[in-house]
Amino acid sequence: MKEKFIRFMYGRYGMDSLGKFTIITGVAAMLLAGWNDSLILSLLSWICIIYTYFRIFSRNIYKRSSENQWYLNKTYKLRSAFYREKNLMLQRKTHHIYKCPACRQKIRIPKGKGRIEIRCPKCSATFIKNS
Repeated sequence: MKEKFIRFMYGRYGMDSLGKFTIITGVAAMLLAGWNDSLILSLLSWICIIYTYFRIFSRNIYKRSSENQWYLNKTYKLRSAFYREKNLMLQRKTHHIYKCPACRQKIRIPKGKGRIEIRCPKCSATFIKNS
C-alpha cells in the first residue's frame, strides 16, 4: 500500500509552507464556522482545503514552487521576527539580555556571575548590572 502511494505521488508537488498555511487556515475557518454558523467561513474553509489538495497533487511543480516562493517572500519579515523572539526566549534560560543605556544595543550576559560592569561593544559605554 505504501509503495502504491509512493508511485502515485511520484512527479507530484506535495506539501510545502504555503500548503501548511492554507490547510491550517481552512481548519481554523471550519472550526469558527461551526461555532458561528457562518456560511462565508464555511465556504472559505472548503476553498482553502480544496486548494491545498489541488496544490499537493499538482504535477506542475514549477508553478507550485513559484507560488510557495511568493508566499515565503511576503511573510519573510513576520517569520524572521518570530524566529528572533523564539531565539531570545531560548537564550533567556542561560543569559540575561540588557540594552545599553546610551545606544540601546542589546547585550547578552551569562547568568550567575554576580554584579558586573558591562561595556557596550558598539559605543564603549559602561554600566553595572546583575547577571
